[in-house]
Amino acid sequence: MHFKTIIEPFRIKSIEPIQFSTRSQREEYLRRAHFNPFLLNSDQVLIDFLTDSGTSAMSSQQWAAMMQADESYAGAGSWTRFENAVRDLTSMPYILPTHQGRAAERILYNHLGGAGKYFFSNTHFDTTRANIEFSGAKAVDLPIEEARNFSSDFPFKGNLDVDKLGEWIENVGAENVAAVILTVTNNSGGGQPVSMANAIAVSRLCKSKNIVFVLDACRIAENAFFIHQNENEYKGHTFYLIAQEMCALADACIMSAKKDALVNMGGFLALRNKSLADACTQLLIITEGYTTYGGLSGRDMEAVAVGLKEVFDADYLKYRIRSTTYLGNALKEMGVPVIFPIGGHAVYIESDKLYEHIPVSEYPGQALVCSLYRTGGIRSVEVGSVMFGKYDEKGALIPAEMELVRLAIPRRVYTQSHIDYVVEVFEEIVKTKKQVKGLRIIQEPAFLRHFTAHFEELSQ
Repeated sequence: MHFKTIIEPFRIKSIEPIQFSTRSQREEYLRRAHFNPFLLNSDQVLIDFLTDSGTSAMSSQQWAAMMQADESYAGAGSWTRFENAVRDLTSMPYILPTHQGRAAERILYNHLGGAGKYFFSNTHFDTTRANIEFSGAKAVDLPIEEARNFSSDFPFKGNLDVDKLGEWIENVGAENVAAVILTVTNNSGGGQPVSMANAIAVSRLCKSKNIVFVLDACRIAENAFFIHQNENEYKGHTFYLIAQEMCALADACIMSAKKDALVNMGGFLALRNKSLADACTQLLIITEGYTTYGGLSGRDMEAVAVGLKEVFDADYLKYRIRSTTYLGNALKEMGVPVIFPIGGHAVYIESDKLYEHIPVSEYPGQALVCSLYRTGGIRSVEVGSVMFGKYDEKGALIPAEMELVRLAIPRRVYTQSHIDYVVEVFEEIVKTKKQVKGLRIIQEPAFLRHFTAHFEELSQ
């Protein structure tokens, strides 16, 4: 029997209080934060959907493992347990611990990149692109055509266009391709999953051209769920076995453990090639720490080792995907334009379609994140022309390809009543959408401007 009520597959053992606020208070908080929710204090936020990275609630087993942590500088027992867990998942012999995913990106992509080099991906995320471009290389997105059809039910919109990849390789020369990166799930592409068939095709092409194939596996458990659901030959596999098979296709694996390892801090870079591992290890020691701890404490490594097993629990993954889908479907039913099918970790909203009266140059996505906060205390993030837009030679905005707002749902943190509250807030958002104003940027850094940029609202 299938019941409608979504029940969390866990009991709550400890709680963290939420601070309530009035709309007038939130108006003032938002003004002081220069209309950028990144600059809000956490105690000013009621429901925090800014990111699912490092915001998970850890289990009693993870907390218990932390108590046995070995904080020795070199060769700690905690490192051994971490290394074994990562190696079992990835099948890669060389494991480099890092404090989070972007540190692993910096080490690998700075080594492989440089002027004249190209990186290709289904869609580069913000920190990935920044690390690549900081090295002087170019980051090129090659999503499939279906990725732009947000209303279709095609199940693998996160796939990389293998035909276009082949054309780009021929045009620029395989020797100038630093790496091909497959991100699972495709975060900047709406949290959409990647099929095993696509991963196999990308791997074969890279091998035939002697190009490094990197798997960005930060949400690999959620991706494994979608493969299990939608590729018939994997319906008899466990989620963990599916993830292992996908990792086995790659030459390198980067993971921000702050996502699907259910921890607050941690990451790794796993490699198959010894010479590449040796070069990256030198960068690790210079910038992160010794080889058996990187940027992590023993406590962090213990939590990752447990989390990499817990995240593949079938009851957890079914609940995780079903809960996210519940929110996305509820918004879709009330007319909010969302990327469909709903992804695993987040719901993505087409802000330019919701706010058709706000031009792209006035950042409709940033307008929506401000509206969500002032209306209901919900913090979210723009994934559009604030995050990915650039300027031409005359200083005019070159918009991003998509104007999205992401509601990234922390793992094991919010209950179903919290999700129902978010649905109610969106009912008000829809009613008042014509009253919302655009914004302009008044202060921004050269890289990753969305984190610290200042905005001001425009008069209508």
